[in-house]
Amino acid sequence: METSHKLHPIGLSPLTELQTLVEHRSVYTLNQCELNVFETHQQSKNVRLCFNDLVLTTMLRGKKVMHLFGSEHFDYLPGESVIVPEKEEMIIDFPDASQQNPTQCIALAVNGEVLKETIGLLNEKFPKAEDNDMWRIDMSAFHLQNTFEITNAVDRLVHVSRENIGAKEVLASFTLKELLIRLMQTQARHLILDNYKKYLNNHRFAYIAAYIRENLAENLNIDRLSDLACMSKPNFFRYFKREFGLTPVEFIIQERLKLAKKLLADPLVPITEVCFRSGFNNTNYFFKLFRKYEGTTPKAFRETTIYHLG
Repeated sequence: METSHKLHPIGLSPLTELQTLVEHRSVYTLNQCELNVFETHQQSKNVRLCFNDLVLTTMLRGKKVMHLFGSEHFDYLPGESVIVPEKEEMIIDFPDASQQNPTQCIALAVNGEVLKETIGLLNEKFPKAEDNDMWRIDMSAFHLQNTFEITNAVDRLVHVSRENIGAKEVLASFTLKELLIRLMQTQARHLILDNYKKYLNNHRFAYIAAYIRENLAENLNIDRLSDLACMSKPNFFRYFKREFGLTPVEFIIQERLKLAKKLLADPLVPITEVCFRSGFNNTNYFFKLFRKYEGTTPKAFRETTIYHLG
């Protein structure tokens, strides 16, 4: 499972100020976007919500069950975001909400002209590696695990939206554009790198992702990867990071750590063996990276995983 990143919580409204116990709304309006903070303090079903603009929603507290696009329904939890197109109705259930356990969610409505301008600029000035591939918000990847980059940008935008400073609109404009780019990069990771088998024949980076996953225990040479992508080494690095928001080396590390976490679930595999089977050739380096990306040690991760499985 991907590591998700949770936003910093926003203080809840005092109960005496709540206009309703279901989806109480606080609004912060900017020129290019509108930040809505919703709170629900009691169980409820079939709550309907719709915006005139594309909306990025992000959970802060509690749990929702979302119904989208007619029949889709899924649990929606902190550390996750959902992109909803303009004029698309959300139907929301709050199975666990209470005054002791409220839900809290932000909904960032993005001005359509800003979205169009940002995507147009990227396609003109920073085209993708494949000629038939374009920057866009892809609704086939509407439900996302928050990356560090998305969480960081949303946190900053929330902070700016609620500040009373003269440069508020300028700061919000820059941060909003960054957030849109981070969203498209995260979607590209999901569509191309996580589901690479669908694109092996028409996307060079899908082929690279397949090669990396099949050779994690080997010495993955960047010169070899750039040759397989039919690109110079500088262009390979540049386009890969531009499209996915991380370098090829960072992608290799993340894939090796995913494999390590799977191996750690088996208590019979020594941690040193986990290190080498995952493609790390130095245990100290493995421990350092594991703590950096996972926030814990391999041993502690194993103990927690076995406890939950057992």
